[in-house]
Amino acid sequence: MGDSHKLLLVLGILFFIIGNGCSLISEKNGDGRHWLWKCIEGRCIRKLGSAGASVTQSSPESCRLVCGRHGALWPRPTGATTLADRVLTFHPSSLRYDLEYVPSASRDFMEGAIEIFNNNLVKECEGNCTLLSDTILSIHMTVNSDDLSLNWSTDESYSLDLSTKGKNITIQINAETVFGARHGLETLSQLVTSYKATSSVYSVPRIGLIIVSGAKIRDKPIYSHRGLMLDTARNFIPLPAILRTIDAMASTKLNVFHWHITDTQSFPLESPRVPQLVRFGAYSPEQIYHVKDVQHVIREAKQRGIRVLLELDAPAHAGAGWQWGPAAGLGDLAVCWQHQPWRQRCIQPPCGQLNPANPQLYRILADLYRDIAELFPPGEFFHMGGDEVFFPCWNATKQITDLLESRGMGREQADFIRLWAEYQATALRIYDEAAGTPPPIILWSSHLTNPSIIENYLQKDRYIIQTWVPKDDPLPTQLLERGYKIIFSTKDAWYLDHGFWGSTQYHSWRVAYDNILPRFKSVLGGEVCMWTEYVDENNMDSRIWPRAAAVAERLWSDPSSSSKFAQARLARHRERLLRRGVNPEELQPFWCYQNEGECA
Repeated sequence: MGDSHKLLLVLGILFFIIGNGCSLISEKNGDGRHWLWKCIEGRCIRKLGSAGASVTQSSPESCRLVCGRHGALWPRPTGATTLADRVLTFHPSSLRYDLEYVPSASRDFMEGAIEIFNNNLVKECEGNCTLLSDTILSIHMTVNSDDLSLNWSTDESYSLDLSTKGKNITIQINAETVFGARHGLETLSQLVTSYKATSSVYSVPRIGLIIVSGAKIRDKPIYSHRGLMLDTARNFIPLPAILRTIDAMASTKLNVFHWHITDTQSFPLESPRVPQLVRFGAYSPEQIYHVKDVQHVIREAKQRGIRVLLELDAPAHAGAGWQWGPAAGLGDLAVCWQHQPWRQRCIQPPCGQLNPANPQLYRILADLYRDIAELFPPGEFFHMGGDEVFFPCWNATKQITDLLESRGMGREQADFIRLWAEYQATALRIYDEAAGTPPPIILWSSHLTNPSIIENYLQKDRYIIQTWVPKDDPLPTQLLERGYKIIFSTKDAWYLDHGFWGSTQYHSWRVAYDNILPRFKSVLGGEVCMWTEYVDENNMDSRIWPRAAAVAERLWSDPSSSSKFAQARLARHRERLLRRGVNPEELQPFWCYQNEGECA
Protein backbone atom coordinates (compact mmCIF):
# COMPACT_ATOMS: atom_id res chain seq x y z
CA MET A 1 0.00 0.00 0.00
CA GLY A 2 1.56 3.32 -0.99
CA ASP A 3 1.82 6.33 1.35
CA SER A 4 -0.69 8.31 -0.69
CA HIS A 5 -3.24 5.51 -0.28
CA LYS A 6 -2.61 5.31 3.43
CA LEU A 7 -3.30 9.02 3.81
CA LEU A 8 -6.52 8.61 1.83
CA LEU A 9 -7.67 5.50 3.74
CA VAL A 10 -11.45 5.55 4.06
CA LEU A 11 -13.51 4.05 6.76
CA GLY A 12 -15.54 1.94 4.34
CA ILE A 13 -17.88 0.69 7.08
CA LEU A 14 -21.49 0.90 5.97
CA PHE A 15 -23.80 1.31 8.94
CA PHE A 16 -27.35 0.15 8.35
CA ILE A 17 -30.35 1.90 9.78
CA ILE A 18 -32.59 -0.52 11.62
CA GLY A 19 -35.27 1.41 13.50
CA ASN A 20 -32.99 4.30 14.42
CA GLY A 21 -29.50 5.19 13.26
CA CYS A 22 -26.44 3.47 14.67
CA SER A 23 -23.27 5.35 15.47
CA LEU A 24 -19.72 4.13 15.67
CA ILE A 25 -18.31 3.08 19.01
CA SER A 26 -14.84 4.44 19.64
CA GLU A 27 -13.18 5.85 22.71
CA LYS A 28 -14.60 9.32 23.32
CA ASN A 29 -12.53 12.21 24.55
CA GLY A 30 -13.92 14.92 26.83
CA ASP A 31 -14.56 17.32 23.95
CA GLY A 32 -16.71 14.81 22.06
CA ARG A 33 -14.01 13.71 19.70
CA HIS A 34 -13.08 10.04 19.38
CA TRP A 35 -9.90 8.02 19.29
CA LEU A 36 -9.45 6.78 15.74
CA TRP A 37 -6.64 4.86 14.03
CA LYS A 38 -4.76 5.70 10.84
CA CYS A 39 -2.28 3.47 9.00
CA ILE A 40 1.03 5.28 8.53
CA GLU A 41 4.05 3.37 7.18
CA GLY A 42 2.69 0.02 8.31
CA ARG A 43 1.71 1.17 11.81
CA CYS A 44 -1.75 1.95 13.15
CA ILE A 45 -1.41 5.40 14.76
CA ARG A 46 -4.00 6.57 17.26
CA LYS A 47 -5.38 10.09 16.73
CA LEU A 48 -8.25 12.15 18.08
CA GLY A 49 -10.86 12.97 15.47
CA SER A 50 -14.51 13.00 14.60
CA ALA A 51 -16.29 9.69 14.09
CA GLY A 52 -16.55 8.97 10.41
CA ALA A 53 -13.44 10.91 9.45
CA SER A 54 -12.38 9.56 6.09
CA VAL A 55 -8.73 8.97 6.90
CA THR A 56 -9.29 6.71 9.91
CA GLN A 57 -10.54 3.39 11.22
CA SER A 58 -12.64 3.06 14.33
CA SER A 59 -10.48 0.54 16.22
CA PRO A 60 -6.96 -0.89 16.21
CA GLU A 61 -8.45 -4.15 14.89
CA SER A 62 -10.09 -2.55 11.83
CA CYS A 63 -6.95 -0.54 11.12
CA ARG A 64 -4.67 -3.57 11.50
CA LEU A 65 -6.84 -5.44 8.98
CA VAL A 66 -5.63 -3.20 6.14
CA CYS A 67 -2.33 -1.86 7.46
CA GLY A 68 0.98 -3.06 6.11
CA ARG A 69 1.67 -5.77 3.57
CA HIS A 70 0.34 -8.60 5.75
CA GLY A 71 -2.42 -6.82 7.67
CA ALA A 72 -3.64 -9.03 10.51
CA LEU A 73 -2.57 -12.35 8.98
CA TRP A 74 -0.83 -14.95 11.13
CA PRO A 75 1.28 -16.67 10.00
CA ARG A 76 2.28 -14.27 7.24
CA PRO A 77 1.93 -15.72 3.73
CA THR A 78 5.08 -16.81 1.95
CA GLY A 79 4.07 -15.68 -1.54
CA ALA A 80 2.74 -12.55 -3.17
CA THR A 81 0.28 -10.75 -0.89
CA THR A 82 -1.81 -7.70 -1.69
CA LEU A 83 -4.54 -6.29 0.56
CA ALA A 84 -6.98 -3.50 -0.26
CA ASP A 85 -7.14 -0.43 1.97
CA ARG A 86 -10.92 -0.44 2.35
CA VAL A 87 -13.35 -2.58 4.32
CA LEU A 88 -16.98 -3.57 3.90
CA THR A 89 -19.61 -4.78 6.33
CA PHE A 90 -21.23 -8.18 6.01
CA HIS A 91 -23.27 -10.62 8.05
CA PRO A 92 -22.48 -14.37 8.45
CA SER A 93 -25.88 -15.23 6.99
CA SER A 94 -24.84 -13.62 3.69
CA LEU A 95 -22.23 -16.26 2.85
CA ARG A 96 -22.78 -18.43 -0.23
CA TYR A 97 -20.56 -21.43 -0.97
CA ASP A 98 -19.80 -23.06 -4.30
CA LEU A 99 -18.24 -26.54 -4.08
CA GLU A 100 -18.82 -27.54 -7.70
CA TYR A 101 -15.09 -27.92 -8.29
CA VAL A 102 -14.42 -29.94 -5.16
CA PRO A 103 -14.19 -33.72 -5.80
CA SER A 104 -17.13 -35.62 -4.38
CA ALA A 105 -14.81 -37.67 -2.15
CA SER A 106 -13.62 -34.41 -0.56
CA ARG A 107 -16.99 -32.72 -0.07
CA ASP A 108 -17.58 -33.97 3.48
CA PHE A 109 -14.19 -32.66 4.56
CA MET A 110 -14.78 -29.25 2.98
CA GLU A 111 -18.23 -29.01 4.52
CA GLY A 112 -16.64 -29.65 7.91
CA ALA A 113 -14.00 -26.99 7.24
CA ILE A 114 -16.72 -24.53 6.23
CA GLU A 115 -18.63 -25.23 9.45
CA ILE A 116 -15.49 -24.43 11.48
CA PHE A 117 -14.96 -21.26 9.42
CA ASN A 118 -18.54 -20.11 10.01
CA ASN A 119 -18.23 -20.77 13.75
CA ASN A 120 -15.03 -18.71 13.86
CA LEU A 121 -16.82 -15.79 12.22
CA VAL A 122 -19.55 -15.92 14.85
CA LYS A 123 -16.92 -16.04 17.59
CA GLU A 124 -15.26 -12.96 16.08
CA CYS A 125 -18.42 -10.99 16.85
CA GLU A 126 -18.65 -12.61 20.29
CA GLY A 127 -21.62 -14.76 19.26
CA ASN A 128 -23.70 -11.63 18.78
CA CYS A 129 -23.68 -10.70 15.08
CA THR A 130 -26.65 -8.35 15.28
CA LEU A 131 -25.67 -5.67 12.78
CA LEU A 132 -27.06 -6.66 9.39
CA SER A 133 -25.72 -5.89 5.94
CA ASP A 134 -26.91 -6.51 2.39
CA THR A 135 -23.40 -7.37 1.17
CA ILE A 136 -23.26 -10.87 -0.30
CA LEU A 137 -20.12 -13.01 -0.01
CA SER A 138 -19.77 -15.75 -2.62
CA ILE A 139 -16.99 -18.22 -1.79
CA HIS A 140 -15.89 -20.51 -4.61
CA MET A 141 -13.70 -23.47 -3.69
CA THR A 142 -11.56 -25.40 -6.15
CA VAL A 143 -9.71 -28.52 -5.00
CA ASN A 144 -7.78 -30.51 -7.59
CA SER A 145 -7.15 -33.76 -5.71
CA ASP A 146 -9.45 -36.15 -3.89
CA ASP A 147 -6.52 -37.45 -1.79
CA LEU A 148 -7.42 -37.15 1.90
CA SER A 149 -4.14 -38.53 3.24
CA LEU A 150 -2.09 -36.15 5.36
CA ASN A 151 1.67 -36.62 5.57
CA TRP A 152 4.99 -34.85 5.04
CA SER A 153 4.43 -34.89 1.25
CA THR A 154 0.94 -33.33 1.33
CA ASP A 155 0.60 -30.18 -0.77
CA GLU A 156 -0.69 -27.52 1.65
CA SER A 157 -0.46 -24.59 -0.76
CA TYR A 158 -3.42 -22.39 -1.66
CA SER A 159 -4.30 -19.19 -3.44
CA LEU A 160 -6.96 -16.70 -2.36
CA ASP A 161 -8.45 -13.93 -4.49
CA LEU A 162 -11.05 -11.53 -3.10
CA SER A 163 -12.70 -8.84 -5.20
CA THR A 164 -15.66 -6.50 -4.74
CA LYS A 165 -18.24 -5.21 -7.18
CA GLY A 166 -20.96 -3.10 -5.63
CA LYS A 167 -22.47 -5.05 -2.77
CA ASN A 168 -21.06 -8.39 -3.97
CA ILE A 169 -17.80 -9.83 -2.72
CA THR A 170 -16.38 -12.76 -4.66
CA ILE A 171 -13.78 -15.02 -3.07
CA GLN A 172 -11.94 -17.73 -4.99
CA ILE A 173 -9.83 -20.26 -3.05
CA ASN A 174 -7.79 -22.72 -5.12
CA ALA A 175 -5.79 -25.60 -3.67
CA GLU A 176 -4.35 -28.91 -4.71
CA THR A 177 -5.73 -30.66 -1.60
CA VAL A 178 -8.47 -30.10 0.95
CA PHE A 179 -5.80 -29.24 3.49
CA GLY A 180 -4.57 -26.31 1.42
CA ALA A 181 -8.19 -25.23 0.96
CA ARG A 182 -8.68 -25.41 4.73
CA HIS A 183 -5.68 -23.13 5.18
CA GLY A 184 -7.24 -20.75 2.69
CA LEU A 185 -10.41 -20.56 4.78
CA GLU A 186 -8.34 -19.88 7.88
CA THR A 187 -6.61 -17.02 6.09
CA LEU A 188 -9.98 -15.70 4.93
CA SER A 189 -11.21 -15.65 8.54
CA GLN A 190 -8.24 -13.42 9.36
CA LEU A 191 -9.30 -10.87 6.73
CA VAL A 192 -12.32 -10.25 8.98
CA THR A 193 -12.82 -8.40 12.24
CA SER A 194 -15.77 -7.07 14.21
CA TYR A 195 -17.00 -3.58 14.97
CA LYS A 196 -19.53 -2.20 17.42
CA ALA A 197 -22.20 0.45 17.09
CA THR A 198 -24.64 2.12 19.48
CA SER A 199 -28.28 2.87 18.83
CA SER A 200 -30.92 4.96 20.54
CA VAL A 201 -33.14 1.86 20.48
CA TYR A 202 -30.81 -0.74 21.99
CA SER A 203 -29.31 -0.56 25.48
CA VAL A 204 -26.23 -2.61 24.59
CA PRO A 205 -23.83 -2.20 21.68
CA ARG A 206 -24.59 -4.13 18.52
CA ILE A 207 -21.83 -6.04 16.75
CA GLY A 208 -21.14 -6.58 13.09
CA LEU A 209 -18.37 -7.91 10.87
CA ILE A 210 -16.15 -6.18 8.35
CA ILE A 211 -13.89 -7.68 5.69
CA VAL A 212 -11.22 -6.24 3.43
CA SER A 213 -12.63 -5.22 0.06
CA GLY A 214 -9.85 -6.87 -1.93
CA ALA A 215 -7.03 -9.37 -1.49
CA LYS A 216 -4.65 -11.51 -3.52
CA ILE A 217 -2.64 -14.12 -1.60
CA ARG A 218 -0.33 -16.93 -2.72
CA ASP A 219 0.84 -19.11 0.13
CA LYS A 220 2.52 -22.39 1.07
CA PRO A 221 4.57 -23.55 4.07
CA ILE A 222 8.35 -23.67 4.24
CA TYR A 223 8.50 -26.74 6.53
CA SER A 224 6.27 -29.81 6.32
CA HIS A 225 6.43 -30.69 10.04
CA ARG A 226 5.06 -27.86 12.22
CA GLY A 227 4.21 -29.26 15.60
CA LEU A 228 3.17 -28.72 19.18
CA MET A 229 4.10 -31.38 21.73
CA LEU A 230 1.76 -31.67 24.72
CA ASP A 231 2.57 -33.88 27.71
CA THR A 232 -0.65 -35.28 29.21
CA ALA A 233 1.01 -37.79 31.56
CA ARG A 234 2.63 -35.60 34.23
CA ASN A 235 -0.77 -33.97 34.70
CA PHE A 236 -3.91 -35.29 33.01
CA ILE A 237 -5.30 -32.84 30.45
CA PRO A 238 -9.06 -33.31 29.84
CA LEU A 239 -10.33 -33.80 26.31
CA PRO A 240 -11.97 -30.34 25.97
CA ALA A 241 -8.65 -28.66 26.77
CA ILE A 242 -6.86 -30.83 24.19
CA LEU A 243 -9.47 -29.98 21.55
CA ARG A 244 -9.20 -26.29 22.41
CA THR A 245 -5.46 -26.55 21.86
CA ILE A 246 -6.00 -28.20 18.48
CA ASP A 247 -8.36 -25.36 17.50
CA ALA A 248 -5.67 -22.84 18.40
CA MET A 249 -3.10 -24.84 16.43
CA ALA A 250 -5.34 -24.69 13.37
CA SER A 251 -5.54 -20.90 13.65
CA THR A 252 -1.76 -20.75 13.19
CA LYS A 253 -1.52 -23.54 10.58
CA LEU A 254 0.44 -25.89 12.84
CA ASN A 255 -0.06 -29.39 11.46
CA VAL A 256 1.27 -31.94 13.99
CA PHE A 257 -0.18 -32.56 17.45
CA HIS A 258 2.55 -34.57 19.20
CA TRP A 259 0.75 -36.31 22.04
CA HIS A 260 3.16 -37.41 24.78
CA ILE A 261 0.51 -39.59 26.34
CA THR A 262 2.41 -41.77 28.84
CA ASP A 263 5.33 -41.32 31.21
CA THR A 264 6.64 -42.66 34.51
CA GLN A 265 3.99 -40.78 36.48
CA SER A 266 0.92 -42.17 34.69
CA PHE A 267 -0.32 -44.42 31.91
CA PRO A 268 -3.74 -42.96 31.01
CA LEU A 269 -4.08 -44.59 27.56
CA GLU A 270 -6.60 -47.43 27.32
CA SER A 271 -5.22 -50.60 25.75
CA PRO A 272 -8.03 -53.13 25.16
CA ARG A 273 -5.54 -55.99 24.86
CA VAL A 274 -3.62 -54.97 28.01
CA PRO A 275 -6.21 -53.41 30.35
CA GLN A 276 -3.83 -53.67 33.32
CA LEU A 277 -1.77 -50.76 31.95
CA VAL A 278 -4.49 -48.17 32.49
CA ARG A 279 -5.91 -49.96 35.55
CA PHE A 280 -2.58 -49.60 37.36
CA GLY A 281 -1.36 -46.48 35.55
CA ALA A 282 -4.20 -43.95 35.40
CA TYR A 283 -4.56 -41.37 38.16
CA SER A 284 -8.24 -42.28 38.49
CA PRO A 285 -11.00 -43.97 36.47
CA GLU A 286 -12.08 -40.52 35.31
CA GLN A 287 -8.60 -39.64 34.03
CA ILE A 288 -8.33 -42.09 31.16
CA TYR A 289 -8.08 -41.58 27.40
CA HIS A 290 -10.38 -44.28 26.07
CA VAL A 291 -10.03 -45.59 22.54
CA LYS A 292 -13.05 -43.54 21.46
CA ASP A 293 -11.43 -40.41 22.93
CA VAL A 294 -8.22 -40.89 20.98
CA GLN A 295 -10.19 -41.59 17.81
CA HIS A 296 -12.18 -38.40 18.39
CA VAL A 297 -8.99 -36.34 18.77
CA ILE A 298 -7.55 -37.87 15.59
CA ARG A 299 -10.73 -37.04 13.63
CA GLU A 300 -11.03 -33.48 14.94
CA ALA A 301 -7.34 -32.83 14.35
CA LYS A 302 -7.43 -34.07 10.76
CA GLN A 303 -10.48 -31.92 10.05
CA ARG A 304 -8.22 -28.99 10.93
CA GLY A 305 -5.28 -30.19 8.84
CA ILE A 306 -3.42 -31.66 11.82
CA ARG A 307 -1.83 -35.10 12.22
CA VAL A 308 -1.67 -36.78 15.63
CA LEU A 309 1.77 -38.10 16.52
CA LEU A 310 1.30 -40.49 19.44
CA GLU A 311 4.29 -41.03 21.72
CA LEU A 312 4.83 -43.89 24.16
CA ASP A 313 8.13 -43.04 25.77
CA ALA A 314 10.36 -46.09 26.36
CA PRO A 315 12.43 -47.75 27.65
CA ALA A 316 12.92 -44.94 30.19
CA HIS A 317 10.02 -42.81 31.46
CA ALA A 318 8.00 -45.99 32.10
CA GLY A 319 6.79 -46.94 35.57
CA ALA A 320 3.15 -46.39 36.46
CA GLY A 321 1.04 -48.95 34.63
CA TRP A 322 3.85 -51.50 34.36
CA GLN A 323 4.09 -52.57 38.01
CA TRP A 324 1.59 -55.46 37.85
CA GLY A 325 3.98 -57.99 36.29
CA PRO A 326 5.04 -59.94 39.42
CA ALA A 327 1.44 -60.44 40.62
CA ALA A 328 0.51 -61.77 37.17
CA GLY A 329 3.44 -64.18 37.14
CA LEU A 330 5.26 -62.22 34.43
CA GLY A 331 8.15 -60.93 36.52
CA ASP A 332 9.28 -57.31 36.56
CA LEU A 333 8.12 -55.57 33.41
CA ALA A 334 9.60 -52.34 34.76
CA VAL A 335 12.43 -51.91 37.25
CA CYS A 336 13.44 -49.30 39.82
CA TRP A 337 9.76 -48.42 40.28
CA GLN A 338 9.37 -45.74 42.97
CA HIS A 339 12.92 -46.23 44.20
CA GLN A 340 14.02 -43.87 46.97
CA PRO A 341 16.17 -41.86 47.15
CA TRP A 342 14.99 -41.29 43.60
CA ARG A 343 18.12 -39.46 42.43
CA GLN A 344 20.00 -42.75 42.63
CA ARG A 345 17.86 -44.37 39.92
CA CYS A 346 16.23 -41.72 37.70
CA ILE A 347 16.07 -38.16 36.42
CA GLN A 348 12.83 -37.29 38.24
CA PRO A 349 10.39 -39.14 40.51
CA PRO A 350 8.89 -41.62 40.44
CA CYS A 351 11.59 -43.83 39.00
CA GLY A 352 10.86 -46.52 36.46
CA GLN A 353 12.33 -48.07 33.30
CA LEU A 354 11.28 -51.03 31.22
CA ASN A 355 13.15 -54.28 31.84
CA PRO A 356 14.83 -55.37 28.58
CA ALA A 357 15.98 -58.63 30.22
CA ASN A 358 12.41 -59.89 30.71
CA PRO A 359 11.07 -61.74 27.61
CA GLN A 360 7.50 -61.22 28.84
CA LEU A 361 7.90 -57.47 28.27
CA TYR A 362 8.02 -57.94 24.52
CA ARG A 363 4.81 -59.99 24.51
CA ILE A 364 3.05 -57.13 26.31
CA LEU A 365 4.54 -54.61 23.90
CA ALA A 366 3.22 -56.64 20.95
CA ASP A 367 -0.35 -56.41 22.27
CA LEU A 368 0.00 -52.74 23.16
CA TYR A 369 1.45 -51.84 19.78
CA ARG A 370 -1.37 -53.62 17.98
CA ASP A 371 -3.86 -51.49 19.85
CA ILE A 372 -1.98 -48.33 18.89
CA ALA A 373 -1.46 -49.26 15.25
CA GLU A 374 -5.19 -49.90 14.85
CA LEU A 375 -5.91 -46.27 15.72
CA PHE A 376 -4.06 -44.93 12.68
CA PRO A 377 -3.98 -45.41 8.91
CA PRO A 378 -1.26 -47.74 7.54
CA GLY A 379 2.18 -46.19 7.51
CA GLU A 380 1.37 -43.37 9.95
CA PHE A 381 4.34 -42.20 11.99
CA PHE A 382 4.90 -43.22 15.62
CA HIS A 383 7.08 -41.73 18.37
CA MET A 384 8.89 -44.29 20.53
CA GLY A 385 10.44 -41.76 22.94
CA GLY A 386 13.88 -43.12 23.67
CA ASP A 387 15.46 -40.43 25.81
CA GLU A 388 17.06 -40.22 29.27
CA VAL A 389 17.73 -43.91 29.89
CA PHE A 390 19.33 -43.87 33.34
CA PHE A 391 22.04 -46.51 33.35
CA PRO A 392 22.43 -46.71 37.17
CA CYS A 393 18.89 -48.13 37.29
CA TRP A 394 19.71 -51.02 34.97
CA ASN A 395 23.10 -51.45 36.65
CA ALA A 396 21.32 -51.95 39.99
CA THR A 397 18.93 -54.60 38.59
CA LYS A 398 20.21 -58.16 39.07
CA GLN A 399 18.20 -59.68 36.22
CA ILE A 400 19.78 -57.18 33.81
CA THR A 401 23.35 -57.48 35.10
CA ASP A 402 23.06 -61.28 35.07
CA LEU A 403 21.99 -61.11 31.42
CA LEU A 404 24.97 -58.93 30.57
CA GLU A 405 27.34 -61.28 32.38
CA SER A 406 25.88 -64.36 30.64
CA ARG A 407 26.63 -62.75 27.30
CA GLY A 408 30.18 -61.83 28.20
CA MET A 409 29.37 -58.14 28.47
CA GLY A 410 30.51 -55.73 31.14
CA ARG A 411 28.71 -52.99 33.01
CA GLU A 412 30.19 -49.94 31.32
CA GLN A 413 28.19 -47.30 29.48
CA ALA A 414 28.94 -48.92 26.12
CA ASP A 415 27.43 -52.19 27.36
CA PHE A 416 24.23 -50.54 28.47
CA ILE A 417 23.99 -48.61 25.19
CA ARG A 418 24.28 -51.91 23.33
CA LEU A 419 21.52 -53.42 25.49
CA TRP A 420 19.38 -50.35 24.87
CA ALA A 421 19.96 -50.61 21.10
CA GLU A 422 18.93 -54.27 21.17
CA TYR A 423 15.74 -53.33 23.01
CA GLN A 424 15.05 -50.63 20.39
CA ALA A 425 15.62 -53.04 17.49
CA THR A 426 13.22 -55.56 19.04
CA ALA A 427 10.61 -52.89 19.74
CA LEU A 428 10.88 -51.67 16.14
CA ARG A 429 10.36 -55.18 14.76
CA ILE A 430 7.32 -55.69 17.01
CA TYR A 431 5.76 -52.38 15.97
CA ASP A 432 6.38 -53.10 12.30
CA GLU A 433 4.56 -56.40 12.68
CA ALA A 434 1.67 -54.68 14.43
CA ALA A 435 1.43 -51.87 11.87
CA GLY A 436 1.72 -54.07 8.79
CA THR A 437 3.32 -51.25 6.81
CA PRO A 438 6.63 -50.20 8.43
CA PRO A 439 6.08 -46.55 9.42
CA PRO A 440 8.56 -43.72 10.08
CA ILE A 441 9.73 -43.90 13.68
CA ILE A 442 10.70 -40.81 15.65
CA LEU A 443 13.11 -40.84 18.61
CA TRP A 444 14.32 -38.09 20.90
CA SER A 445 18.03 -37.33 20.76
CA SER A 446 19.91 -39.27 23.44
CA HIS A 447 23.08 -41.27 24.14
CA LEU A 448 21.89 -43.61 21.40
CA THR A 449 21.92 -40.80 18.81
CA ASN A 450 25.48 -39.73 19.57
CA PRO A 451 26.99 -39.04 16.13
CA SER A 452 29.94 -41.33 16.85
CA ILE A 453 27.73 -44.42 17.30
CA ILE A 454 24.26 -43.71 15.86
CA GLU A 455 24.99 -45.40 12.54
CA ASN A 456 25.80 -48.63 14.37
CA TYR A 457 22.30 -48.84 15.85
CA LEU A 458 19.68 -46.68 14.08
CA GLN A 459 18.94 -46.95 10.36
CA LYS A 460 18.66 -43.54 8.77
CA ASP A 461 15.91 -44.76 6.42
CA ARG A 462 13.71 -45.74 9.39
CA TYR A 463 14.39 -43.20 12.11
CA ILE A 464 13.80 -39.46 12.35
CA ILE A 465 15.62 -37.80 15.25
CA GLN A 466 13.90 -35.10 17.28
CA THR A 467 16.70 -33.03 18.76
CA TRP A 468 16.13 -31.15 22.01
CA VAL A 469 19.49 -29.48 22.46
CA PRO A 470 20.36 -25.77 22.79
CA LYS A 471 20.73 -23.54 19.72
CA ASP A 472 24.52 -23.66 19.78
CA ASP A 473 24.79 -27.45 20.10
CA PRO A 474 26.40 -29.07 17.02
CA LEU A 475 24.33 -32.28 17.27
CA PRO A 476 21.66 -31.43 14.63
CA THR A 477 24.33 -30.45 12.11
CA GLN A 478 26.31 -33.59 12.81
CA LEU A 479 23.25 -35.79 12.33
CA LEU A 480 22.30 -33.99 9.12
CA GLU A 481 25.82 -34.55 7.80
CA ARG A 482 25.34 -38.27 8.42
CA GLY A 483 22.12 -38.32 6.42
CA TYR A 484 19.50 -38.39 9.18
CA LYS A 485 16.22 -36.49 8.99
CA ILE A 486 15.72 -34.04 11.84
CA ILE A 487 12.87 -32.39 13.74
CA PHE A 488 14.07 -29.46 15.86
CA SER A 489 12.83 -28.75 19.39
CA THR A 490 15.40 -26.17 20.46
CA LYS A 491 15.30 -26.35 24.24
CA ASP A 492 16.53 -22.79 24.88
CA ALA A 493 13.84 -21.32 22.62
CA TRP A 494 10.95 -23.77 22.20
CA TYR A 495 10.65 -25.45 25.62
CA LEU A 496 7.66 -23.65 27.11
CA ASP A 497 8.12 -25.13 30.60
CA HIS A 498 11.45 -23.37 31.05
CA GLY A 499 11.54 -20.53 33.53
CA PHE A 500 9.14 -22.20 35.95
CA TRP A 501 11.41 -24.77 37.59
CA GLY A 502 15.04 -25.10 38.71
CA SER A 503 17.58 -22.89 37.00
CA THR A 504 15.81 -22.90 33.63
CA GLN A 505 15.21 -19.58 31.89
CA TYR A 506 11.91 -18.34 30.48
CA HIS A 507 11.94 -17.84 26.71
CA SER A 508 9.76 -15.02 25.43
CA TRP A 509 7.81 -15.12 22.19
CA ARG A 510 10.59 -13.07 20.62
CA VAL A 511 13.18 -15.72 21.45
CA ALA A 512 10.85 -18.38 20.05
CA TYR A 513 10.22 -16.37 16.88
CA ASP A 514 13.87 -15.59 16.22
CA ASN A 515 15.00 -19.23 16.48
CA ILE A 516 15.95 -19.95 12.86
CA LEU A 517 16.31 -23.47 11.47
CA PRO A 518 18.56 -24.51 8.60
CA ARG A 519 16.78 -25.00 5.29
CA PHE A 520 17.95 -28.48 4.32
CA LYS A 521 15.79 -31.12 2.70
CA SER A 522 16.46 -33.39 5.69
CA VAL A 523 15.11 -30.78 8.13
CA LEU A 524 11.44 -31.74 8.30
CA GLY A 525 10.62 -28.85 10.61
CA GLY A 526 10.19 -28.41 14.32
CA GLU A 527 8.01 -28.65 17.40
CA VAL A 528 7.39 -26.38 20.34
CA CYS A 529 7.12 -28.42 23.56
CA MET A 530 4.82 -28.12 26.57
CA TRP A 531 5.97 -30.40 29.38
CA THR A 532 3.43 -30.39 32.19
CA GLU A 533 5.17 -31.02 35.50
CA TYR A 534 3.82 -27.61 36.56
CA VAL A 535 0.92 -27.25 34.13
CA ASP A 536 -2.65 -28.51 33.98
CA GLU A 537 -5.81 -27.47 32.15
CA ASN A 538 -6.08 -24.29 34.25
CA ASN A 539 -2.82 -22.62 33.21
CA MET A 540 -2.04 -24.52 30.01
CA ASP A 541 -3.35 -21.93 27.55
CA SER A 542 -1.24 -19.09 28.88
CA ARG A 543 1.93 -21.21 28.94
CA ILE A 544 1.45 -22.31 25.33
CA TRP A 545 -0.08 -19.25 23.64
CA PRO A 546 0.87 -16.98 22.03
CA ARG A 547 4.47 -18.27 22.14
CA ALA A 548 3.51 -21.36 20.14
CA ALA A 549 2.02 -19.01 17.53
CA ALA A 550 5.43 -17.36 17.21
CA VAL A 551 6.93 -20.78 16.47
CA ALA A 552 4.13 -21.45 13.99
CA GLU A 553 5.07 -18.41 11.90
CA ARG A 554 8.73 -19.40 12.00
CA LEU A 555 7.86 -22.87 10.67
CA TRP A 556 5.29 -21.76 8.09
CA SER A 557 6.89 -18.54 6.80
CA ASP A 558 10.50 -18.58 8.07
CA PRO A 559 10.63 -14.78 7.68
CA SER A 560 13.93 -13.01 7.18
CA SER A 561 12.77 -10.15 9.41
CA SER A 562 13.03 -10.29 13.19
CA SER A 563 10.30 -10.44 15.81
CA LYS A 564 10.29 -6.64 16.04
CA PHE A 565 8.27 -6.45 12.83
CA ALA A 566 5.78 -9.12 13.91
CA GLN A 567 4.55 -7.71 17.21
CA ALA A 568 1.48 -5.84 15.94
CA ARG A 569 0.20 -8.86 13.99
CA LEU A 570 0.86 -11.24 16.89
CA ALA A 571 -0.93 -8.92 19.31
CA ARG A 572 -3.94 -8.99 16.97
CA HIS A 573 -3.73 -12.77 16.71
CA ARG A 574 -3.76 -12.97 20.50
CA GLU A 575 -7.04 -11.04 20.50
CA ARG A 576 -8.33 -13.48 17.87
CA LEU A 577 -7.44 -16.44 20.09
CA LEU A 578 -9.34 -14.83 22.97
CA ARG A 579 -12.43 -14.56 20.77
CA ARG A 580 -12.08 -18.24 19.94
CA GLY A 581 -12.10 -19.34 23.57
CA VAL A 582 -8.36 -19.64 24.21
CA ASN A 583 -6.73 -17.78 27.12
CA PRO A 584 -3.26 -16.73 25.96
CA GLU A 585 -0.63 -14.91 27.94
CA GLU A 586 -0.63 -11.13 27.58
CA LEU A 587 2.17 -9.68 25.46
CA GLN A 588 2.17 -6.06 26.61
CA PRO A 589 0.17 -3.32 28.33
CA PHE A 590 -3.02 -2.56 26.41
CA TRP A 591 -1.70 0.95 25.74
CA CYS A 592 0.97 -0.64 23.54
CA TYR A 593 -1.74 -2.54 21.63
CA GLN A 594 -3.51 0.75 20.98
CA ASN A 595 -0.27 2.52 20.03
CA GLU A 596 1.58 0.24 17.65
CA GLY A 597 5.35 0.53 17.53
CA GLU A 598 5.64 2.70 20.62
CA CYS A 599 6.75 -0.18 22.86
CA ALA A 600 9.01 -2.09 20.47
